[in-house]
Amino acid sequence: MRFHKRIPTDQQILEAIDREYYAVFASYSEDAPNRGTKVYVPIDIEKIARGLGVDGDIVFGRLYFHLERKYGYQQKDGADVHFFVLRVAGDIHCVNFPLMASVLADLQDQSRKHDVAIWIAVGSLLVSVASVLISILLKR
Repeated sequence: MRFHKRIPTDQQILEAIDREYYAVFASYSEDAPNRGTKVYVPIDIEKIARGLGVDGDIVFGRLYFHLERKYGYQQKDGADVHFFVLRVAGDIHCVNFPLMASVLADLQDQSRKHDVAIWIAVGSLLVSVASVLISILLKR
C-alpha cells in the first residue's frame, strides 16, 4: 500500500496561492495591464500543487468544484461573482483575488480561534493534573 502526503486544507491551498500571486495581483496597472482584469489573477495550478506535494487535479478540484461552489455567488442584479473561473478575458484558471483574500482571512481567523481554544484546554488539563498531584503529595 502506497501512502501519499496528506491532502492540503483549503487554508493551505489559499495561503500558497496568496504567497505566490499577491505580488502579481498588486502589480496590476490600468496603463500597462499584465492580465485581462485586475480582480481575476491567473494561477499555475501545477506549480501550486507541486509546492503542496499533491497532484494538480487535487488543487483544481478543490478550487473549481468545492471553493467556487462554496464562495462564488450571484449579486442582486444577477451578475455572477466567481471565486475561481476557468477563463476570463483571455486568462485561464483565474482566482478572484480580493474574494480569495477575504476567505483566507476568515479561515485564518477560525484557525486562530481553534488554536486558542486548544491551548486553553491544554492549560486547564495541566492545572487539573497539577492540582491532583499537589493534593496527593499534601496528604502524605
